[in-house]
Amino acid sequence: MMGRPKSLSRSELPAASLGLAVLAVFALAQNQDSYSLSGDRIAVYNLAGQITIEPGTGSAVTIEVRPGGRDAGELRVETGPIRGRETLRVLYPADRIVYDRGGARNRFQTQIRVDEDGTFGDSDRDSWRGRNRRDRVEITSGGRGLDAYADLTISVPRGQEFALYLGVGEISATNVDGTIRLDGSATSVTATGSRGQLVIDVGSGGVRVTDAEGDVDIDTGSGSVEVSGARGDIFRVDTGSGSVTASQINARNIDIDTGSGRINLRGATALNVRLDTGSGSVEAELDPGAADIEVDTGSGGVHLTLPADFGATVDIETGSGGIELDFPVEVRRWERDHVRGTIGDGRGRLMIDTGSGSVTIRKK
Repeated sequence: MMGRPKSLSRSELPAASLGLAVLAVFALAQNQDSYSLSGDRIAVYNLAGQITIEPGTGSAVTIEVRPGGRDAGELRVETGPIRGRETLRVLYPADRIVYDRGGARNRFQTQIRVDEDGTFGDSDRDSWRGRNRRDRVEITSGGRGLDAYADLTISVPRGQEFALYLGVGEISATNVDGTIRLDGSATSVTATGSRGQLVIDVGSGGVRVTDAEGDVDIDTGSGSVEVSGARGDIFRVDTGSGSVTASQINARNIDIDTGSGRINLRGATALNVRLDTGSGSVEAELDPGAADIEVDTGSGGVHLTLPADFGATVDIETGSGGIELDFPVEVRRWERDHVRGTIGDGRGRLMIDTGSGSVTIRKK
């Protein structure tokens, strides 16, 4: 079915009796359609739904589409190449979409700018401003609007470059091997057992990653991040608002930045470590191997646990708060709020700066 538009439009139903039309719409709403996309780069776009991503066999990405909601019959699915990628796009013929699957406690309202071809969220969109563009689409948990969504099950073969763009809903990816990008507006993401590069970018929503092998890059506007087990060259997390909890991280470079939210890093092995919070405490336990450590908090204390044989030049400064070291220091400067000197062989570098908050460094 590749390349051929699949219509789920109510307008195409035969104008027989009202009863027959209602039955036909119901049948379409319960239908499940399968698509197959082949190519070096694959992208899938869907404004609302629950997405399951799993390993696939063969050379093609397969997508099962299950429309739901009162107005499911209004949805259309189109496939075809766009901007160098083979794509599947679920089209919603409305500027206001109702997606209510979370109950009374999960109320939301978000807006997404969607192009007429059904694409959104691409990093290279600025270079395509000449295309016709639809007004912002509002997705809400209640009220009036198009009551429709599409749940997808996507099978991704090994080594595939694949991107998913979701407006609102949930993404679950398990044991996928390739170059994977998961992008959402108001979306929660769970990724387990990934192999290869993993990029996760959500506007709001929690992210949980377990047992990732390859570079990991996570960016959230708001939402907590939990990572347990990651091995690669680069491990990067950036949250505008939300805490970061990471354990068993083995990477050449670890970079964690929160606008507001604490950082808790446990069992980390890295050559270069950078931890930065605008507002929030930092607690980190590092295994042997770290040569360059930089910690910066606008407001919040710092507690580091380092290997007993750790050696570095040290520069620690606090705007307000004491400094406590469990290591012998060859001192060049020691004041209540500023310490400069050398620990051990001095081969590494340790820099800590807090606007307000105490600094404690312990031996492991």
